[in-house]
Amino acid sequence: MGPRRRRATSLRFVSDAQGPAGPRERWTAQWKELYAEVIQTGLCTGCAGCVISCPHDVIGYDHEPGAYKPFHLEEELGLDNCIHGEKGCTSCTRACPRFQAWEPQADEHLFARVRQPDELSGIYQDILLTRASDEMVHRLGQDGGLVSALLIWLLENDYIDAALVSYLEGDGHEWKARPGVAASKEEILDSAGSRYTYSANTLALGEALERGHSRLALVGMSCQSSVPPIMWSRKVGKVSKPFLINIGLLCSKTFDDSIFEELFWTKYGLDKRDIVKMNIKGVFQLWTRDGRYYEIPLKECHAWTREGCTYCPDFAAEHADISTGGIGKDNDWTLTIVRTDLGREIISRMIADGSIIARPGDDDPGAIALMHKLSAKSRERWPGFAVADPRGPGNNGKRGVKAQPVQA
Repeated sequence: MGPRRRRATSLRFVSDAQGPAGPRERWTAQWKELYAEVIQTGLCTGCAGCVISCPHDVIGYDHEPGAYKPFHLEEELGLDNCIHGEKGCTSCTRACPRFQAWEPQADEHLFARVRQPDELSGIYQDILLTRASDEMVHRLGQDGGLVSALLIWLLENDYIDAALVSYLEGDGHEWKARPGVAASKEEILDSAGSRYTYSANTLALGEALERGHSRLALVGMSCQSSVPPIMWSRKVGKVSKPFLINIGLLCSKTFDDSIFEELFWTKYGLDKRDIVKMNIKGVFQLWTRDGRYYEIPLKECHAWTREGCTYCPDFAAEHADISTGGIGKDNDWTLTIVRTDLGREIISRMIADGSIIARPGDDDPGAIALMHKLSAKSRERWPGFAVADPRGPGNNGKRGVKAQPVQA
């Protein structure tokens, strides 16, 4: 039997102030508020949570370079308002992991408490170094191949029916990432590897449901891994139910697709059709099909940072069950951050049956230190005009307003 997703311990939220709690405020925010607070201000990461949650199918998504944003399809009230929202629909704001007090709400739902100021990389139980035991999975996967091994294990042990992942379009030579569904070992291995351009993997939900899959793992960057817990916390409804397991990818930024033509080709003469693998280890690493290896300084790549990453404060995928990344001294191991009880159950069982090899995270203290450093740096991005929580303690040493319960 697969896992049953349950909320962490306490179901009750209380105010920091003493005395009886006041009446819960009804959630009324709709596309109009989302557009003004998130999309127009640049807080939108392009995670597509609003798109997949819309029960009226009136939110589209622009996949073109320089965009990666949702937009409203109906123009009856203009692109900044929604007739369904005016009638009471609030699904899009309930699914947005950048709207209002998103961080403490997700923390409370998953961990029954909020992150403390010194928990720069979020709340977690264990940090490990892991790699796939199967040599083919290890070879085809990124770094230690953990994510591929994890998805294969989840399928074979009846935790999930399928996973929402990213693939490369066509024969892969154009390096254009697209969301897709992996429901077999072959499909999982086809999706293996890192892109460093953006794919809103949540958008594969519709394909998964059409194929009859109702128990899903989501593999996504940090912004995407906050979508399911925000949906659960704000009671968005049945669209959140297929998400059972949440695998987050450590991510400081992604790049616009135009980086291939405008930097790699124009300055270095590297044709993207010749690139077979890429990684980031202090520099942008590229391998080509003729066996050559290239390094491009990251500072040269910054101009192609995707707009949706500009304000993102979450490097460490803090709201995943398991967060993973290839930072550290070894290319052959995956830094693995186990956050939830479900994540610990899965990793423990995989270690026990030999599906993965694990070492203590303390074997590479530099990787842990780098994670905390990059997490702190990412938090500095969160702008002053937005809610306070992702910035940590303010000048007075206090966090932002504590999350309040959402009334359906």
